[in-house]
Amino acid sequence: MSTTPAGSVSAAELRRRVRAVEALQAKTREMAAANVLATREAAVKAAQAKDEADVAAREAAAVVLRLFDNDADLVADLLGVPAEELEREAKPVTAARAKEIIEALRARAERPPRSRRASRSRGEASTLSPPASTVQAPVSAPDDGRADAA
Repeated sequence: MSTTPAGSVSAAELRRRVRAVEALQAKTREMAAANVLATREAAVKAAQAKDEADVAAREAAAVVLRLFDNDADLVADLLGVPAEELEREAKPVTAARAKEIIEALRARAERPPRSRRASRSRGEASTLSPPASTVQAPVSAPDDGRADAA
C-alpha cells in the first residue's frame, strides 16, 4: 500500500507515475524481445557450428579409414573408439569427397613448414654472435652533457 493517502496526490502526479510504470513495462517488453532474438540467433549459429562439426567428424572418419585400407578394427584400436561407430560415421561420406580431403592433406604435408618470423633460428644466432663474456662495456664515460654520436 502507498504511504500517502490517495487524496493528497495530485492528478498530474498520478499521470506521471502511470506513465513511468508504462514506460518501465514497455522497456521490459523491449528487452525481453531483444533477448529472444539474440538467443534464437545464438541457437541458429550453434546449430550450424554443430552441423559443420558433425560433417567434419564424418569426413575425418572416412579419410582415416580409407588411409588405413578400411581396417576399422585397427583404427578403432588406435583411436579408442568402437569400430562400428567409425564405420557408421564414415558411411555417408562419398569416396570422391574422401579422396579430395586426402589430396588436400597430402598437398599440405608436402609444403615446407611456414616460419612464423623471419629472424634467424637460435642455433644460427648463437654461432654468429660473439659470446657475451668477450664483449666489454665501457666502465665509465665522461658526461659532458651531449649524447654520443656513435
